[in-house]
Amino acid sequence: MASDSALVPAAERERFEQDGYLIIRGALTHDEVLYYREALDRAYLSAEAQSLVAPGGSLHWLSAVARCPQVVGLADHPATFPYVWSLLGWNIHVYHSHLDVHPPMAASRPFRFEWHQDGGRQNREVETDPRPRMSVKLAYWLSDVSEPGRGNLKVVPGSHLTNWIPGPPRRDVVWPDPDGAVEVTAAPGDVLLFDRRLWHARSGNYSAFTRKAVFFGYTYRWIAIRDENDPIWATDWATCSGSCSAASSLATATTRGATFPPRPRCTAG
Repeated sequence: MASDSALVPAAERERFEQDGYLIIRGALTHDEVLYYREALDRAYLSAEAQSLVAPGGSLHWLSAVARCPQVVGLADHPATFPYVWSLLGWNIHVYHSHLDVHPPMAASRPFRFEWHQDGGRQNREVETDPRPRMSVKLAYWLSDVSEPGRGNLKVVPGSHLTNWIPGPPRRDVVWPDPDGAVEVTAAPGDVLLFDRRLWHARSGNYSAFTRKAVFFGYTYRWIAIRDENDPIWATDWATCSGSCSAASSLATATTRGATFPPRPRCTAG
């Protein structure tokens, strides 16, 4: 049996280990982009109807599949999941996910230093230098961020091996981006794979485009899940015997390792 690392071309694996991220170009077909974008649009309208977001406001909605069951097919997509498996092995689950919709900003927002590593308390309570990878994330781009200024994700290549970067005494103190920071550009259907330790931040969307993306984070099964997935198990499609397509996708995701355990409890921070 081939090793997990053989699932990804050596050059791409080397680039990921060097930079802390990798862009998987054209991972989704045009039809898939349309399908998932329309599903995300419906989820946004649902959030508006529930007064969870102001009309035209930004949405960052945790527990992606619980909020929008149609995106379950992204959890173990054949064009991207082998990359996750090659890095973390088979004993993994989806522990964190979110839906992101960020319309164009009418005016500049107050400054806030948003640079961070994922993992929460792991970055305070694990003492090695550098800290261990622990998890990786996939960002599925459903809108055009092929140019800077469209709400692109900003990253510092290679910073996944750095536990600390210079920052302000308070997050509201104006401070420049870290040295070497770049905005990741991607077309609809491209997917960004990144190490949780990579220092990153979302840039402001001052374009005419609405930023739309779905994120899935993967970690080892012995690390607690952050998503609240109880709503999934209360639905007919999750409890049926597999006759419906959504339940079939969920079952497939579970058997391949991208599981959605019931009754999660968040301790990761």
